[in-house]
Amino acid sequence: MAEAEKKTATEMERKLKKEEKAKEKEMKRQKASEKAKLAQVKSAKPKPVTDKKINKDEETPSDTPPGEKKRLSSQMAKQYNPSAVETSWYEWWERSGFFKAEAKSTKPKFVILLPPPNVTGVLHIGHALTCAVQDTLIRYKRMSGYNALWLPGFDHAGIATQDVVDKDLMRETGKTSRDIGREEFLKKAWKWTHKYSGTIKTQLRRLGSSLDWSRECFTMDEERSKAVVEAFVRLHKEGVIYRGDHLVNWDCFSRTARSEEEIDHVEIKGRTLRNVPGYEKPVEFGLMTSFAYPLEDGSGEVVVATTRVETMLGDTAIAVHPDDARYKHLHTKFVVHPFNKRKLPIVCDADLVDPELGTGCVKITPAHEQKDYELGKLHHLEAVNIFTNDGKINKNGGSEFEGMQRYVAREAVVEALRRKGLLRGVEDKDMRIGICSRSNDVVEPMLKPQWYVRCSTINKEALDAAGDGKLEIIPKQYSADWRRWLENVHDWCISRQILWGHRIPAWYATLEEDQLKKFGTYIDHWVVASNEEEAREEAAVKFAGKKLLDLSQDPDVLDTWFSSGLFPLSAFGWPDQTEELKAFYPGSVLETGLDILFFWVARMVPFSKVYLHPMVRDAHGRKMSKSLGNGIDPLEVINGESLAGLQTRLEKGNLDSKELVVAKEGQVKDFPNGIPECGADALRFALVSYTAQSYNINMDVQRVVCYRQWCNKLWNAVRFAMMKLGDDYKPPVKTMCLETMPFSCRWILSVLNKAVIKTVDSLNGFELADAANTVYSWWQYQFCDVFIEAIKPCFSGENSDRRHAQDTLWVCLETGLRMLHPFMPFVTEELWQRLPSPKGCEREASIMICEYPSPIEEWTNEKVEAEMEMVMATVKTIRTLRAAESMERQRNEKLHAFALCGNITTLEIVQSHELEIRTLASLSSFEVVLKGEDRSSQAGSAVVETVNENLKVYLKVDGAAIDPEAEREK
Repeated sequence: MAEAEKKTATEMERKLKKEEKAKEKEMKRQKASEKAKLAQVKSAKPKPVTDKKINKDEETPSDTPPGEKKRLSSQMAKQYNPSAVETSWYEWWERSGFFKAEAKSTKPKFVILLPPPNVTGVLHIGHALTCAVQDTLIRYKRMSGYNALWLPGFDHAGIATQDVVDKDLMRETGKTSRDIGREEFLKKAWKWTHKYSGTIKTQLRRLGSSLDWSRECFTMDEERSKAVVEAFVRLHKEGVIYRGDHLVNWDCFSRTARSEEEIDHVEIKGRTLRNVPGYEKPVEFGLMTSFAYPLEDGSGEVVVATTRVETMLGDTAIAVHPDDARYKHLHTKFVVHPFNKRKLPIVCDADLVDPELGTGCVKITPAHEQKDYELGKLHHLEAVNIFTNDGKINKNGGSEFEGMQRYVAREAVVEALRRKGLLRGVEDKDMRIGICSRSNDVVEPMLKPQWYVRCSTINKEALDAAGDGKLEIIPKQYSADWRRWLENVHDWCISRQILWGHRIPAWYATLEEDQLKKFGTYIDHWVVASNEEEAREEAAVKFAGKKLLDLSQDPDVLDTWFSSGLFPLSAFGWPDQTEELKAFYPGSVLETGLDILFFWVARMVPFSKVYLHPMVRDAHGRKMSKSLGNGIDPLEVINGESLAGLQTRLEKGNLDSKELVVAKEGQVKDFPNGIPECGADALRFALVSYTAQSYNINMDVQRVVCYRQWCNKLWNAVRFAMMKLGDDYKPPVKTMCLETMPFSCRWILSVLNKAVIKTVDSLNGFELADAANTVYSWWQYQFCDVFIEAIKPCFSGENSDRRHAQDTLWVCLETGLRMLHPFMPFVTEELWQRLPSPKGCEREASIMICEYPSPIEEWTNEKVEAEMEMVMATVKTIRTLRAAESMERQRNEKLHAFALCGNITTLEIVQSHELEIRTLASLSSFEVVLKGEDRSSQAGSAVVETVNENLKVYLKVDGAAIDPEAEREK
């Protein structure tokens, strides 16, 4: 039994390896084909993009009234025109209600939430990738019988929106948000939101995104705001949200706390100059400064070292490693601060000594938590904050330095220590600094009271979901990142010191008995409630018997990700128990970019699947950014844009003069002729095909151009088919008779069936690039390159083969377009609507609500496929002979060829498909002979090539074109 199982396992392993090798081979073939196409496009000299001129051979935009079904011209244009093809369809789809999902539907649900795009501006090409992937999935599921819901939303993007509105305000009025106050700033932010959410909606529609717009929501609308307040109040009552005094990453430029996920830790190798926002000249990092603290009794000094020497202005003690014999005897002594003359105790504490400094001394600054020390009669140490919110030295840092920016103070402190004779050295030091990914500021670690989410419970649930198999992360390699991050994450700081966002529903009570009346002084004086009325009731109970002088709401707002994390619930009406919540929550799949796996995804479980797509970079592998000029608006690819138009867009943005110069230079280099019009279908297909790359997508617009050209090939294939079908053709109502069909018809149906099976499997497995390549390969290499050519002889007269060819042609078009539709919705709708309908059968109004193709078992014919492989191998060999340089004079002539077969089986196969070989290889005649038969007279003026061990082909040519010695050797 065990031996049998072992044998079965071995066979299975061999089978899997074989399938994997076949898959790799297919991918290599497809990549080689793509590379060749791309090289062909790049080799052609591009024409500068200018104003469009009407081409009489192209389809022109229709005169369809908005929202009505598109009026198609009676004749198909000779060329594909994306702007003409893609007009009118979306408005009709939307008005017809094709995008809507029903809460009371009995169909199985499939729910995706569009990661709410920020209302900071317009969508970039990364958003287009999200839309292409999600719309492909949602259209596929909708066609597969699911109650498919794709829900649109928009994110208020607190800090990001405040930044861009502030820049706009400064440019227009010379004022900041702090100058005009909360109320006026919020008015301007809402105006900005309405403007750019409208722009984003236009972009989403132009991309063909089949979103259920009836459920559109915004993270700061009334319903979502209600959910945010309810969640905060509930979590505070449960002890998950608390007020704490911890270290935060403080952004001095934006004057707000930042989460750890917003910080990029940059390695600095020794002395390095770096630009910091708010400073006219670069700031020096990567230096270790050593200076001396004189002992209070005058008996010597203690030398300490730091990379942030300005923080010594807030020193409260000196830490000495207990194992350091040089200093351990000093632990009962004091040193004197050189600037404020404070006495600082010397503390023995290994935990506070930087391991990189060995067993020497370090200073205790606000970067350390408060800690009690038993030092005789000494009081506990207090951390002194020396920075204002904008990064200047406050009065705690001493009058000599008060008001200086922190890095200006750094230089001033070094110089002051030098004057006092206390500077002991400055040397290069490798270090890491935290850079805010949004503002580019170097964050300052500061002790500040903030609101926090206790992450231990939430993280455990997210970890357990992945561990128990309830949550599948695709691609699988990111499961390890998920676990690593959740196991090591700290409590989440959710306070932000800005104006735009959900104001924290917490009120601070100032009591008559308080010694310090400053707002926020006492952590236990806060009450959390849904509104001020409830807060006053809560305060009356909490502070019963005490006189309340004031109750003021926290001016801070919540981190944007707090409301975004609630989006899967709030989008369906939570905290109310709505029909939508019962029907659609939890979502089926969370599809998003790798960059927000921890920002958003980890805070939004439950989902059964998380599908992560790669990050989009430019063709050179660089991160897309406005300042480099390599950022692309999807509409610029869809509609086309001249270089002048691209540069005008930059000029209207928020770049400063230096950034604008760099950005324009980048555009001139990357898009010297502008961006040609490609259409939404080509862009979508290119982006989905790119998802085979696991981490980064190097986005090359020329690849989109390739798919735009492929749309033209698709267009012409259907145009040819429509001519062959004729005006009076009616498709078959019943199943076709396969037995009487021509060989090519049986073959194309068999390979179509395989393509359907593979595409469905790939889509179900979220292997979208594989699915796209399968569909592309069938249309390109089997339908267009082979079948259309092979059936041309069937139309030479009125016979049964003609009717079979017509029926097969129609079935292939109708099935192939449905198979392609989720990837390319516009062109497939346009072409499908042109197909004739079976007599007496009422078909669906739109291709998007048709059933997705499913396999038809009787179509599969392995024997026919194997024979066609031999046919195509023969044809390709003949084409190779024709392509030789020596054949230049006869390349376009129809020549005679014959096949020499090594056995009867091969002879019978090749003989039975003489017509297909002659047609596909463009031969005047084709003979098939068995090895041993005398054909010496023919072979004398022919070139020869081996197809396989049992088959050779000879192509009759002009004798002058033959190298006799070479052919004799063959």
